[in-house]
Amino acid sequence: MTLSKPALPTAAPPREVGESRVRAWGLTGVLVLLVVVNWADKAVFGLVAQPLAKEFGLTSAQIGLVGSAFFLAFTVGGFFAGVLHKWMSLRWLLVLLSLGWAASMIPLVVVAGFGMLLFTRMMLGFFEGPAGALVHTGVYSWHPAEKRGLPGAFLASGASIAKIAIAPLMALAVASWGWRATFVILAGAGVVWCVLWLFTWKEGPYMQRPVRKSERETTTATDSVVVAKVPLTKIFFTPTFLGALAAVFTMYALITVVLTWLPSYFEVGLGYSRVQAGTMFGIPSIAGLFFMFLCTSISDRLMARGASSRILRGIVPGIALLICGLALVSMPFIKTPIVAVLVVSVGYGIGTVIIPQFNAAISEICPPQQMASVLGVFMALMATGGLIAPYLTGVIVDSAATPAEGYATAFQIFGIATVIGAVIALCAVNATRDRVRILG
Repeated sequence: MTLSKPALPTAAPPREVGESRVRAWGLTGVLVLLVVVNWADKAVFGLVAQPLAKEFGLTSAQIGLVGSAFFLAFTVGGFFAGVLHKWMSLRWLLVLLSLGWAASMIPLVVVAGFGMLLFTRMMLGFFEGPAGALVHTGVYSWHPAEKRGLPGAFLASGASIAKIAIAPLMALAVASWGWRATFVILAGAGVVWCVLWLFTWKEGPYMQRPVRKSERETTTATDSVVVAKVPLTKIFFTPTFLGALAAVFTMYALITVVLTWLPSYFEVGLGYSRVQAGTMFGIPSIAGLFFMFLCTSISDRLMARGASSRILRGIVPGIALLICGLALVSMPFIKTPIVAVLVVSVGYGIGTVIIPQFNAAISEICPPQQMASVLGVFMALMATGGLIAPYLTGVIVDSAATPAEGYATAFQIFGIATVIGAVIALCAVNATRDRVRILG
């Protein structure tokens, strides 16, 4: 039997007609805007947690329960990314999801209460769940595998932009007009993005789909759409997938705690005003932006020159997560508020490096036509880190002698978890090795 040249998961078609770097980065920017809207919808709950607690008479544990319920629905929704991508084009699928986010903002404005709060946050989580994998699939369709770290950092920066630029504006809106007006504004932002998306989107040359029966007669072996599929379980049980998952699971748990509780920590735990807390909400994200762009820009250049994926997308992010965990472990021993803000910010910022790097590593080991499915499962499992983390933090804060002590203890616990995840990733993540195993 004659074997044709294998189609590597990282292999990209040569320069194809319509491939434009300007368009690639322009459409990457449009998808980054979607991520900003996505994270603004998430972050608004942290900003309105205290006003909601006073209006509805909620405890810290109930606020944490709502945060955990959101990520439960988010996790469930994430598993549908691959299935939805088979049923519907990316263009209309993201429109559907964005409109779903907008629709989830309105019911609480009309019928306020704990039950409606819980329902609408779960509705938002379900519609946001598939978005991460689909957005990455769209961006990766315009960038070859060795240059996906930096585009991934731009996508990850959407969360930081939401916290740095949008969160202070939302905090001012909450203070000036109330939380209801802020929800309405966010709903409008989702609708506006849909209009921009429909007028700009085009699928990139690095997205490969299964060949339909009607196309098989005219498809040759050299066509870029011909890609060998592999059993998904073969990808899921590789050390790279499992090791990266262990790391991002712990980091995502920390992300959900920061998203849900950081403004409350600054306000109630450290004594800053509500507006100050909303403004400082972006400080960890500024640190995250700096470290993500520094790491991914350097790694993409080195990868394009043939440097080791094992080092740049395995060891380096693993060390970054280890530093993050050690910084958080020290939180109970810090008594000065500004020092606590700096330690949380720098530790969190360094840890965020793993998100774009490990997403890029996962994209290396799966065929392009299966990317939405693989990333959907990876990100859904990653999001399970948020199922218990916000609620656990609320319980710890309620049980502590003081809010400041409770928050510091919670950060220490999640710091220990990230240290464990970092050690696993350092030992396991090696995309080059596992790509060869999968193609075996």
